[in-house]
Amino acid sequence: MKIGDVEIEVIRGDITEQADIDVIVNAANAYLSPGGGIAGAIHKKAGPKLYEECRKLAPIKTGEAVITFGYNLPNSYVIHTLGPVYLQEKGPAAKLAECYKNCLKIADGKNLKSIAFPAISTGVFGYPTKEAAIVSIKSVIEEIPKLKSIKKIRFVLFDETTYKIFKETLDFGNIWSTGKF
Repeated sequence: MKIGDVEIEVIRGDITEQADIDVIVNAANAYLSPGGGIAGAIHKKAGPKLYEECRKLAPIKTGEAVITFGYNLPNSYVIHTLGPVYLQEKGPAAKLAECYKNCLKIADGKNLKSIAFPAISTGVFGYPTKEAAIVSIKSVIEEIPKLKSIKKIRFVLFDETTYKIFKETLDFGNIWSTGKF
């Protein structure tokens, strides 16, 4: 899908293998430590210097985002954001939307051209995938008119089920982009 001069795409893959993207997003924990899932994979590939930098920026609150270098990743930067724990957070949709919007603001502020997102909060944080896809894609589309440098936004989903849900949601994206719900 293309909105103005910004392309949005959904692919199945490994977020640590997006060599054509300037910055990838880490679905982080509050202390920005390696952990499991996406955070573990990103920290493992980036190497120990990533956590050294992260320790100085932690802790972060739900919805917040911070940027670090990418180290051994093929990307110049990593933006770390703390998504909501679905059943524990009051207003999880608003907090999830904040994650995406804050990441885009940081990337755009650094004059980056491309960003790749995972499905934030859908793993151990328990956010239902379909609901997360709607919130995520809607948030990104709402932020596009404010962007100056970003030209490509990619959602990189690791498993087939999550990929299909995000792809179907984006395929209905013309509804989001026109604002006619």
